[in-house]
Amino acid sequence: MPVASQTARTVRLSVFLLLAVAGLFYVKWHPYYGRAFVAASQHAIGHSILMGDAASPPAPSWNAALGYALAYGKAIWQAMLLGLLLGSGIQALLPVNWVQRVLGGRGFGSVLAGGLLAVPGMMCTCCAAPVVVGLRKHQASPGAAVAFWLGNTVLNPATLIFTGFVLGWHWTLLRLLLGVPMVFGLGHLANRMAGPGSPPVTVSSPAEPEPHSLAEVGKRWARIFLRMTVRLIPEYVVIVLLLGAVRAWMFPYIGPAIGDQWFWIVALALAGMLFVIPTAGEVPIVQAMLALGLGGGPAAALLITLPPVSLPSLAMLGGSFPVRLLVAIAVAVVGFGIVGGAIASLLGMH
Repeated sequence: MPVASQTARTVRLSVFLLLAVAGLFYVKWHPYYGRAFVAASQHAIGHSILMGDAASPPAPSWNAALGYALAYGKAIWQAMLLGLLLGSGIQALLPVNWVQRVLGGRGFGSVLAGGLLAVPGMMCTCCAAPVVVGLRKHQASPGAAVAFWLGNTVLNPATLIFTGFVLGWHWTLLRLLLGVPMVFGLGHLANRMAGPGSPPVTVSSPAEPEPHSLAEVGKRWARIFLRMTVRLIPEYVVIVLLLGAVRAWMFPYIGPAIGDQWFWIVALALAGMLFVIPTAGEVPIVQAMLALGLGGGPAAALLITLPPVSLPSLAMLGGSFPVRLLVAIAVAVVGFGIVGGAIASLLGMH
């Protein structure tokens, strides 16, 4: 490789690493470091974004939709911007063969790498989605991309610490007990469903030649960022508004009447999988519901299913994975939630 090309690649890699480290420090690492001390001293990290201190969310209305969308948007907009920058930056700054070498294999090694790379990300499922799109465009295997997607929320070290200080360390243990097989097991399943020889969905090597000058790189990055934003954000906003409006139907009145019955464990596992929350939002939601008398089984189902996927994130990744794979992941997440609810019920967790 010519010296000029090698230098250009080094500069592009340095820019991407600087963006990732500085962005995550500003948006995630530094705020969560301080928040951990708050969780340890106050045993709380804020109010439930779902319904505040009330026993039920507000009735379906435009006000309910806008109120939730604004509260949610305020909580995640910085992380979403970073996700879009990283997702487009992968395509503009990193050579395809670099991503393919680390995450392109169809064995368990790429799944393990994807899950471990997710740990410092700590993004919510929707903010991680643009990064997953970028990885798939650069030929990351389905399994590695799925493990990265789920690992951002399920293996989030900050959320695990918040859970321990706020809800109790037995809840953290339950989450890890089910979270590790969820991330790596569903990643392995994704590779199996895709098949060893099947090409990635809507993924191919970039049609345009690799840029060499910084000006070309900047133009390409801006073009990809704009294209990704226009494609992903409108549908995302619409679905968030819809979920915010109907959340009273998804999460009924919470009180002692909702015990550990199987119906409520299954119902809240399904609702948790569909609903969208910011990073660590499940912790104050479950804390508020337990304080209102919710049974440990349904609470565990929510703790397991609220973070990993949501209807908006599933829609955002519709062009990056086969629909049947996304459906299988959604169903499996509900299944993990039901198992978690059953364990919590049997152990009398509260």
